[in-house]
Amino acid sequence: MIRSLLIANRGEIACRIVRTARRLGIRTVAVYSDADAGALHVRQADAAVHIGPSPVRESYLLGDRIIAAARETGAEAIHPGYGFLSENADFAQAVIDAGLIWVGPDPASITAMGLKDAAKSLMSEAGVPVTPGYLGQDQSGTRLAAEADAIGYPVLIKAVAGGGGKGMRKVDGPGDFAEALLSCRREAASSFGNDQVLLEKWVTNPRHIEVQVFGDRHGNVVHLFERDCSLQRRHQKVIEEAPAPGMDDATREAICDAAVRAARAVDYVGAGTIEFIADGSEGLRADRIWFMEMNTRLQVEHPVTEAITGQDLVEWQLRVASGEPLPRTQRELSIDGWAMEARLYAEDPANGFLPSIGSLEAFDLGGGCRIDTGVEQGAEISPFYDPMIAKVIAYGPDRDAARERLAACLSDSVIWPLRTNAGFLVKALEHPAFVAADVDTGLIGREGDRLMPPERPSEAALEDAAAALSFGGGPGGFRLNAPARREASFLLDGEAVSVSFDPGRGGKADDAVLIAEGGQVWRLSQWRVDGMAAGRASDGLVLSPMPGRIISVAVAQGGRVAKGQRLLTLEAMKMEHGLAAPFDGVVAELHAAEGGQVSEGALLARIDKGEE
Repeated sequence: MIRSLLIANRGEIACRIVRTARRLGIRTVAVYSDADAGALHVRQADAAVHIGPSPVRESYLLGDRIIAAARETGAEAIHPGYGFLSENADFAQAVIDAGLIWVGPDPASITAMGLKDAAKSLMSEAGVPVTPGYLGQDQSGTRLAAEADAIGYPVLIKAVAGGGGKGMRKVDGPGDFAEALLSCRREAASSFGNDQVLLEKWVTNPRHIEVQVFGDRHGNVVHLFERDCSLQRRHQKVIEEAPAPGMDDATREAICDAAVRAARAVDYVGAGTIEFIADGSEGLRADRIWFMEMNTRLQVEHPVTEAITGQDLVEWQLRVASGEPLPRTQRELSIDGWAMEARLYAEDPANGFLPSIGSLEAFDLGGGCRIDTGVEQGAEISPFYDPMIAKVIAYGPDRDAARERLAACLSDSVIWPLRTNAGFLVKALEHPAFVAADVDTGLIGREGDRLMPPERPSEAALEDAAAALSFGGGPGGFRLNAPARREASFLLDGEAVSVSFDPGRGGKADDAVLIAEGGQVWRLSQWRVDGMAAGRASDGLVLSPMPGRIISVAVAQGGRVAKGQRLLTLEAMKMEHGLAAPFDGVVAELHAAEGGQVSEGALLARIDKGEE
């Protein structure tokens, strides 16, 4: 067994690997950037090495520094986690050439499955069903248009080196093909340095089904059954579950056997996932499920497979990398119960799902679920990395039990002041189509507005919070007459609200309380007449709606402005956002300078109405 392991990753997956390694008695080494100097994975590991500045291209993507860190600390092996360098064949080979153990598949397997067109050709030769389409080398616009006509519209254009939903365009008719092709190629070249594409038949009711496979160096390959990852937003997985709803035994056997054949075709060693696209218009049928791609690493959603099989997949990876055979044979693996996983992000659904950056002053997730996270209360969520702050995994005897447990856990979560998608996830879990397991990859796109969480808490929650804030409240209990009620003004996330409540239920006299309901969190505070605590344009405060860079300032301190007049322009997420004066007045404060970086919620300007 490996005795010392360097984890070439950060955050949640690094902490996950540390947990299993510690149980197995393996010494762990973390690597970290400037932004992660105080991160949880650094503190949990037995040793840690600084590898560079905060941007990933200057730290976590520098394979030579990671290998040097392994040598410096005496680590025998490197586990890449997922993302970053996990599917980089050159890095895998460099690790092996350095005399270290690579906890992953052989570089040749990574290369074979790295390009979608080559992988599909290989899978077709291995007898794995592939989606009807065009994988040819002739990339001329004329040839591609002709192939699209032959396949039949709608078609999907996909970058051969794509991933994460980039370099993909659905085309409904021949008149739109040329423009979509150019757009897809530009995005593919920018994101992957490769503008080649393939064509696929568009599946009308697509479901995303994937199979967990594992191979060792003794010729064994097994599957650990399937997962359903159909609930997606812009090709990004949102909620995953195992097993797949509606999967009968015959279809499961067919798809899982195809996944094993796919893994054997590339002499696969370690953890991998064979991803399929299924036409769910007539339920799940073996003749309507096609190979899509292979991920040559551990998946983000691997915990749901662990939950239903009782296996630790990170332990399997470490044992296989140590040269041991697979811990279980196929006959020793079975499905027990149901599991669901939700990806909890620091992002604001009401603001286009933009990342929410800052300090986690409160971070308390509900009970009853497995929580995989790389942060804790007080941690900083930086703009340099993916904003996923936790994976919440629920297990139950059946699908309804797992779903209800996951929704309850997310509903009870208290995260502040950062915005999260917890309320959005609760809405998705409670959507009638998801409850009925009538899900395809387009559900969120169609039902997006219905999945948006409420902008304010319920009246009952407001009343309870107001009572807790009220001064001088007497004891509760039985009253002969109807309870006296009081109406008072408070600030709800800085906005003035009037609440009618029973002061006898309160009396705490706190300055502020957090209201957690349905995964959403609000702050109710005592009324302030100075307005500075409000942090909203109605009080003349102009705040940054997101992290970004000031690219222009159109006013000066002391100058008069009219309602709606542009004050400054903020660039964030490659888009420009103009911030305007909320009313006629004078620029009393100006805290924005051209070229300056600002965080979400930063005070940029204050407008005074002045004398009437």
